[in-house]
Amino acid sequence: MESKSAMTYTSPVTLRGVIAAIATPVAAELSPDHDRFLSLARHLLDNGCDGLNMLGTTGEATSFSIMQRHSLMQTAARHLPLARLMVGTGAAAVDDAVFLTRAAADLGFAGALVLPPFYYKGVSEAGVISYLDQLIGATEHAPIPIYLYNYPALSGVRYEAKWVADLLDRHPNRIAGLKDSSGDLDYARQIAAISSRLAVFPSNEATLIDARSGLWAGCISATANLNSGFCARAFANGDETALQTAIAIRKLFDGRMLIPAIKRLLAHVRGDAALATVVPPLDGIASNQVGDLIDGFQAILARG
Repeated sequence: MESKSAMTYTSPVTLRGVIAAIATPVAAELSPDHDRFLSLARHLLDNGCDGLNMLGTTGEATSFSIMQRHSLMQTAARHLPLARLMVGTGAAAVDDAVFLTRAAADLGFAGALVLPPFYYKGVSEAGVISYLDQLIGATEHAPIPIYLYNYPALSGVRYEAKWVADLLDRHPNRIAGLKDSSGDLDYARQIAAISSRLAVFPSNEATLIDARSGLWAGCISATANLNSGFCARAFANGDETALQTAIAIRKLFDGRMLIPAIKRLLAHVRGDAALATVVPPLDGIASNQVGDLIDGFQAILARG
């Protein structure tokens, strides 16, 4: 059944454009480094990003405890413009996901990005919808927009188009959109065709000029940690040269472990070695790859 709040609440879709899936700097004890996170967040928001997706895959959310995630959310709420922030609240346990989604609502985030429950594989539509019903019911008092996070390569569970349509029917004013990290643009188009009310964000910068037509709401990209200025010029101005530069930077990470490589290049660009730290089970990239990564990045900037 549709919740009472969904009957009366119209969620504003305020998130659009270039959204960085922001990396989470890590302190020595392998907890989020709040000061470095705020510094990086402010830099990205001031340099081309329309918004940020914090504590997603690139943000290593599932490697942090629920309380570590909540604490970083509280820090962001005190110091950053939450109208420009989406936060990952998915978890394998529905109670953990409810806690984080309720916290995101209470703190005032612009949206909650929700993975499907990702441990058990082959789950039914009914099971996934029940999970989302719990999240939505838990935030009736502060009806935060819900963005579904489709990343079946890691979660093992795909938000099928029928599931998305059924969720939108059940909660028409709460399901605001979907981030697709599958790389399957035909799937993303299928989701976008369900309703003009769905804000669909592919994960690849290459879609940004198409997004100007309204086909996509923008993109949510890991590599926007490093190419946000070029992405912004592509999205705001239709600058094809800037788009090709952004794509070239993204291609630097082909064949590499994405998150460790992004954090290693961030450490170089920002002159802060601590930014390269990742949380186990991730590990830093091999030392013989570092030089090639940095040289390739500098060569692209020199051409761009």
